[in-house]
Amino acid sequence: MPLDRPSAWYASAEALRVADNIVSFQTPAGGWGKNQPRDQPPRQPGQAFVASNASAFAQAGDFDAQHEHEWSYVGTIDNDATLTEIRFLARVQAALPATASAAYRAASIKGLQYLLSAQFPNGGWPQVWPLQGGYHDAITLNDDAMVGVASLLGDVAAALSPFDFVPPDLRSRAAVAQQRASRLLVELQVRVDGRRLLWAQQHDGLSLLPVSARNYEPPALSSSESASVLIYLMRLPHPDADTVAAVEAAVQTLRELEIFDQVWDRPAGTTVRGLRRHPGARHLWARYYDARTLKPVFGDRDKSLHDDVAGISPERRNGYAWFVTSPRGALQAYESWAHRLPERPASASRSDAAKPSQ
Repeated sequence: MPLDRPSAWYASAEALRVADNIVSFQTPAGGWGKNQPRDQPPRQPGQAFVASNASAFAQAGDFDAQHEHEWSYVGTIDNDATLTEIRFLARVQAALPATASAAYRAASIKGLQYLLSAQFPNGGWPQVWPLQGGYHDAITLNDDAMVGVASLLGDVAAALSPFDFVPPDLRSRAAVAQQRASRLLVELQVRVDGRRLLWAQQHDGLSLLPVSARNYEPPALSSSESASVLIYLMRLPHPDADTVAAVEAAVQTLRELEIFDQVWDRPAGTTVRGLRRHPGARHLWARYYDARTLKPVFGDRDKSLHDDVAGISPERRNGYAWFVTSPRGALQAYESWAHRLPERPASASRSDAAKPSQ
């Protein structure tokens, strides 16, 4: 479902094949499943809405155990599902004459209504809706899910192309939903002893506390997802004082947690990734940090937690992004954002001097 083609391409036979597949696989609730090829023929009567998303490493008692594979992730915002389908259909309808685009407009609008229906009263979104159970019911920041929904609804509310076809009443609802989401993101920021820190990948839908996801994903601060939240908050046109304070605190935390003089790689001649010394290296963060100690934490498929990445299985070391560079982009964006603020809080005046981690 490419979103970066020239406008005329979305009226091509190739694009319409994808669009027809998308429309046929839209669930009755209005969403879409994930990891589904869209360049295939349309769904046939009786065909499952999703392919099996079962893990090749599934074990009894897993946090994400699937009881019915064909009814897992049936309507989700995971892996940009539903969001990408809506954006693709919006481009297709814009490229076609009105008489040929009705089905694509209708499916796109139904997808937007799905997102509005799936939003919790507090402003968050679960990973799967209708609710599937387990960690899928949590407010999901993982893989930029909630930020992606809020950003899409922001584009709709502003009637940005290609969403200028959306009816005014639906645009108004999208604006309200985005505002609720933005307020909740500020509220979700984890605080310890009164200090604002970062965000977790998942937060409980009621208590708002961090919660676990898959066996190896602990209820910890997540540097990657926090970077995405920061970028989203800094794109808000008129941030209030609470939003500014959230950004300032998170930036300070990321600066403190930056790892120096080490790289995460798999050197030639080795089979397992690891953290190794490399003088002068920077712009690296652990994926997860314990909220109280601010020390890195690593999980494994057996639900065990470790304070050293070398303690987890080779399969998990190679198969997961335990160290990331994404916060660098958020810190760079902060520099220009801070200078645009009409009044700079005192905490924003600190320099960006690099200090080695302890």
